[in-house]
Amino acid sequence: MELEGQWWKGELAEDIYHALRYKELRLPVYKGQSPQLSLRRYFADLIAIVSNRFNLCPAARHLAVYLLDLFMDGYDISVQQLHMVALSCLLLASKFEEREDRVPKLETLNSLGCMSSMNLVLSKQGLLHMELLLLETFQWNLYLPTAAHFIEYYHPFAVNESDLHDGWPMTCMEKTVVYMSKYADYFLEVSLQDHAFLLFVPSLVAAACVASSRVILRLSPAWPPRLQCLTAYSWEQMLPCVERLLLAHDSDVKEANKQKCQQSSAPSAQVAYPIQGQSVTLHQYVQRPNSQYIQQSCQPVVVSAQGNATYLTHTASMQASTAPPHGLVQPHTISAPMDAKVNMPNRAYQVNALYPCTAPCFDR
Repeated sequence: MELEGQWWKGELAEDIYHALRYKELRLPVYKGQSPQLSLRRYFADLIAIVSNRFNLCPAARHLAVYLLDLFMDGYDISVQQLHMVALSCLLLASKFEEREDRVPKLETLNSLGCMSSMNLVLSKQGLLHMELLLLETFQWNLYLPTAAHFIEYYHPFAVNESDLHDGWPMTCMEKTVVYMSKYADYFLEVSLQDHAFLLFVPSLVAAACVASSRVILRLSPAWPPRLQCLTAYSWEQMLPCVERLLLAHDSDVKEANKQKCQQSSAPSAQVAYPIQGQSVTLHQYVQRPNSQYIQQSCQPVVVSAQGNATYLTHTASMQASTAPPHGLVQPHTISAPMDAKVNMPNRAYQVNALYPCTAPCFDR
């Protein structure tokens, strides 16, 4: 579904938006029953890293992660095969969302540093076989709206000259628009990191990203009537999703401040690819508890609808459930022949625990 140019500014923008809203009501049901659910964050980060390397659009990245979520939900896949599945999802999504000349080539994929770190070599036959299996699984229908498809439609309405900053008129509209775009993109990437956001429809997640950005930027009201009319979501409807996003933001800020203090007090150390942020190995992912679909129990978060400088007061405790949800069907075991040569090294490929896109949003 390549939408030429900036579709949200064209004559058919409203029609396309309503078509996306109609389609999202018929998305496949995600049950969160994958035996490899604890590895989900690792492979979502891997897709994000490779996507950023090829400068793919956010819609392709989000569609790739969504395809991975749905495929993992129905199959019991080995770790070696998951690498092939994740990259095949990214290739399919890029073919669907990007121009042909922007789709990653096999030779370029195999030449990436992260592929060498994993000792992973992709073959043409293996990729074609996996792409065919994915297409058959989704019945050749990749028209699956994600939050990235909706966020661009909401962007032009996110900030208005009538908005107040800390109760006063804005002094620099252009700067506020730039920071709004950065924060909305940051929260959009945060929504990729936790499968719990699949509890919400994509349009609501996109609206919550805009609302969370307005809270962080201390714009009031936090959810003005124009945005409620545009999205058809009230503040109360978005609040559970906004709480999760702001909790993640609060955790990222604390982690960034902690790393900044450590870097100022300790000599610079050599780190594995990628360099930015904190790295997490695949082994650490395996050692984590097997978290299920509803994995977080968030304490109430006080968020003012009028946009207060103190936007969070909480002591959150994250809990994971190890028992499978009642009534869920066990996934099938995937038995597809794999041509990729995979050798998991002792020091596994390290991925970024914090998305690099968070850096421009904060003066840290």
